[in-house]
Amino acid sequence: MSDYGDHGDDDREPIDEPAFDEDPDEYYEPEPEPADDDVAGRPGDEVDEAENDNNIVTSGDPNAAANAGKGNEKSHKDKKIPNDQRSTTPYMTKYEKARILGTRALQISMNAPVLVDLEGETDPLQIAIKELREKKIPLIVRRYMPDGYYEDWTCEELLQ
Repeated sequence: MSDYGDHGDDDREPIDEPAFDEDPDEYYEPEPEPADDDVAGRPGDEVDEAENDNNIVTSGDPNAAANAGKGNEKSHKDKKIPNDQRSTTPYMTKYEKARILGTRALQISMNAPVLVDLEGETDPLQIAIKELREKKIPLIVRRYMPDGYYEDWTCEELLQ
């Protein structure tokens, strides 16, 4: 007797039944097409940098980040600390560095444009390290404070 339920009956006929009794496409409902005014990111559209959160790497207190949008006293954009009033150090932590390098290496491996000269390099992580060394990574580190406010630092501003 094997682990797969075969009892040694090799003289049985193979089963020619389909794996599914129903048509798999029967219950498929495609998502509705967005209206013209809902489509974002079309060529020629200008997008405000504050609205585009695709290039933000979150750092700091995860509970403050989760609760940032729950308070009714201020909206999320009102909780941004202005650049001239930032209180955290301009040094990149080892955790921020690891997250930035991993995020950028993943982007490079998915054919994102490389912002430095490759010089024959093919490893996405090594390319990301080279971009970080030359301060060309287009990501923003968002550091959440315990009270829900946050500071944004660009990779060019942070020291390694």
